[in-house]
Amino acid sequence: QVQLVESGGGLVQAGGSLRLSCAASGRTFSTHAMGWFRQAPGMEREFVAGISIPRGFGYSDSVKGRFTISRDTAKNTVYLQMNVLKPEDTATYYCAATRRNYYSQKIHDYDYWGQGTQVTVSS
Repeated sequence: QVQLVESGGGLVQAGGSLRLSCAASGRTFSTHAMGWFRQAPGMEREFVAGISIPRGFGYSDSVKGRFTISRDTAKNTVYLQMNVLKPEDTATYYCAATRRNYYSQKIHDYDYWGQGTQVTVSS
């Protein structure tokens, strides 16, 4: 069992930065690939970034070059560094873990989810 808790969301002006954290509990964290998803009001949840084991990562086209995903296995934490934020990045951001060792862009491939953290970007 893996439990995920996101933090780091907030209100930021366009062009600003935020770093989201996802703290995981459970012994198997190091064997799970991780992903970040987001969901805006009235929209479907969408893939943002993923990181595989032991390495490898990917991003959606909308955030490529602006967001960076990383993980600290010693701290059982995954991060999402978000730079040059835009109003269209406004959403609830969710951290997810999959028993696979490679990330997926598909929601249904993930086994565990956090409760989400709100990111609001003002213009």
